[in-house]
Amino acid sequence: MLKEIVIAFQSWEEARRFIQRNRLFKWIIIPGIIYTILFIAGMFFFWQSSDNVVSWISNQLGIENWLQKERSEWLSFLFVMTGMMLRLVLVLFYFSLFKYLILIIGSPVFTYLSEKTEAIIDEKEHSFNWPEVKKDAIRGVKLALRNAGWQSVYLIALIFLSLVPVIGWITPVIALLIECYYFGISMLDYSFARNNFSLSQSTAFTGRHKGLAIGNGLLFYAMHILILLAPAYAIIAATLSVHKVKNS
Repeated sequence: MLKEIVIAFQSWEEARRFIQRNRLFKWIIIPGIIYTILFIAGMFFFWQSSDNVVSWISNQLGIENWLQKERSEWLSFLFVMTGMMLRLVLVLFYFSLFKYLILIIGSPVFTYLSEKTEAIIDEKEHSFNWPEVKKDAIRGVKLALRNAGWQSVYLIALIFLSLVPVIGWITPVIALLIECYYFGISMLDYSFARNNFSLSQSTAFTGRHKGLAIGNGLLFYAMHILILLAPAYAIIAATLSVHKVKNS
């Protein structure tokens, strides 16, 4: 798996050079501006709502009153850390839902960009084929909905686990890896669709090559330092990494 994560990381650097060489900047900037606006607005709302959820849970359980009575710095530290872990898992949960919304809305663009990337790699003429783009876009929406369901199950379980002091402190890391893995599945599938993989074959292949999905997802998160570059870079890098693994 480590080797595949390295391949995914290398593909992001290759994606940067690929975009520059083939002048794909318009496919980065326009979707990126839309994504950035939605991301900033969404995360502001998500962070506010996560604070409300944590405060509501604390009030329902009477934790603050109990801590004031106990006057224990150690207990206070434990519950502050637990609250922070819960907030982080909630934000990741909210972000995963936002991400799937973007995957659904942007599915036609991602399909086209993945097709164009592979055509350039194979030195073939790329022509816009709406029926094919539509078919792959619908497939992308189905996969996004499937992944959203499974990931929600795991993240809800992690939300409850995050309430356990000490043990729950590792939940944000687990949640991030799950988030990266399921995002990577969606990004890689655009390439598998063109190779006539069924959805079950696509997810089975990704299950055997988890490093490609996790590596792509990790760098997708890292690219949020420059938010507007993240989605298009992810799809181009995913296409390059699948092409590299397929040929090897």
